[in-house]
Amino acid sequence: MSMFAEDTVSLLLKEVLAIVRHVPFRVAACLIVIGLFALAAIGPKVLQTHDPLAIDLRSSLQPPSFAHWLGTDQLGRDLYSRVVEGAGQSVAIGLGATALSMSIAIVFGGAAALFGGVCDSILSRIVDVLFAIPTLLLALVVVSVFGPSVLTEVIAVGIGTAPGYARMIRGQMLAIKGIGYVEAAKVLGHPFSRIVRRHILPNAMNPLTAMMTIGVGQAIIWASGLAFLGLGVAPPAAEWGALLNAGRNYVIYAWWLEIIPGLAVTAFALSLTIIGRHLQDRLEGRK
Repeated sequence: MSMFAEDTVSLLLKEVLAIVRHVPFRVAACLIVIGLFALAAIGPKVLQTHDPLAIDLRSSLQPPSFAHWLGTDQLGRDLYSRVVEGAGQSVAIGLGATALSMSIAIVFGGAAALFGGVCDSILSRIVDVLFAIPTLLLALVVVSVFGPSVLTEVIAVGIGTAPGYARMIRGQMLAIKGIGYVEAAKVLGHPFSRIVRRHILPNAMNPLTAMMTIGVGQAIIWASGLAFLGLGVAPPAAEWGALLNAGRNYVIYAWWLEIIPGLAVTAFALSLTIIGRHLQDRLEGRK
């Protein structure tokens, strides 16, 4: 059994090394960054050095030091620990908004492509109108109606980014509907629902995998923008946009309150974009 276990571990290591050799350095670096953020989101206590909610007015607005790696905020709270704490909410908002956006897009874009005719015309016009409205403005309308919260941010960003995905899904499904294997399935008498489930939907979604990866980072940027405007999660939440909003009044005296959360948003979104572009190239056979 011991020999079998050693052989299994050795084989797995060889497989991992074979995969790593074919991954560009920038993609590998981005995967490490995303892995660290994922660890911060799942188990923040593992990485934190202080209680993110502990107030110490004697230590307020201290610059980065050995005691506080990224400095402290206006209430003396450790900024590094708060950035780590905020990863959970920020990543959850990004994933939730992207999932909601894709769900809406599949309904509108899929129905328009599959049923065609009047249904396609009506749904396409609705999507075009929503697409013409700036994403931030559409999100602001949603937040102003329902009030600021994590759920509202997810709904606002999800609705705001859905029109773009809907247009892409419609285009993919229209292209796949005319491919030979779909026509062959129709000739063989396969039910319409099975054709959609087995052939059209999976093949339409595959090229969008990369776009969904990029979309998570974009959703976090939109949510951070809403929070920066004071329409996000209420204090003392450590969501990255809320940190940016809280630190904007002290940017002259404490630059780290704006730079550090901004770098966290940028690093996460940029890493996902690079990974998404790499996936897109692989799916299209360019790499």
